[in-house]
Amino acid sequence: MSVVYTNNLSRRFGRRWAYARVDLTLEAGEKLLLIGANGSGKTTLLRTLSTLLSPTLGELQLFGKTIRSSHDVEQVRRRIGLLSHNTGLYEDLSISENLRVFARLFGVSEDRDFLRTHIEAVGLDDRSEPIRTYSAGMRKRASVALLRLKDPDLILLDEPFSALDPTGIDEIATLLNELPATQILVSHQVERAAKLCDRCVLLESGLIRWQGSANKAWDAWRKAQQDAS
Repeated sequence: MSVVYTNNLSRRFGRRWAYARVDLTLEAGEKLLLIGANGSGKTTLLRTLSTLLSPTLGELQLFGKTIRSSHDVEQVRRRIGLLSHNTGLYEDLSISENLRVFARLFGVSEDRDFLRTHIEAVGLDDRSEPIRTYSAGMRKRASVALLRLKDPDLILLDEPFSALDPTGIDEIATLLNELPATQILVSHQVERAAKLCDRCVLLESGLIRWQGSANKAWDAWRKAQQDAS
């Protein structure tokens, strides 16, 4: 059973197609890099796979279930984790307070020591300062702690390295690489992100223009940029 399967998946906003005729299959444990220029449809596709958006056309299966209704969405959404520009955390709460709130939502242990293990695993302290005081790197780490707590089967990552310096990128990359879930990673940091992934798909104007091994992603990316210039 594939974790992700799409057939002719397409999404339109008005007369404009954000992406079209996307065919993807992702097996358990695979890590896919999704690249392309701004406006190529990457984020819209990721939001569709997260069930936050419905496709206009085509078939979407997650964990072997075809997504047709809100009931289907509810069944699969608990198995999906999303890390985007928005941390998803409550800005005025501390990291431990945040994890306690989400532990209740996820139906997992709220034990202080249990939550502390997830905080320490991402290199943070169980501090009392609110999330809004955190640096960009600390915010990303806190988001990864939340992913660890939820323990999803599919993780969707939208530019997880944005606003980070090279050291911060390496640190977050290491933390993401430790997560065992199937992953789809959108990133402009192609060379670094490719090292975390098995395969790569290049979107251009909403269409799949190239797909292959992640170790060839950088060459495909450079060629696409040259062709566009």
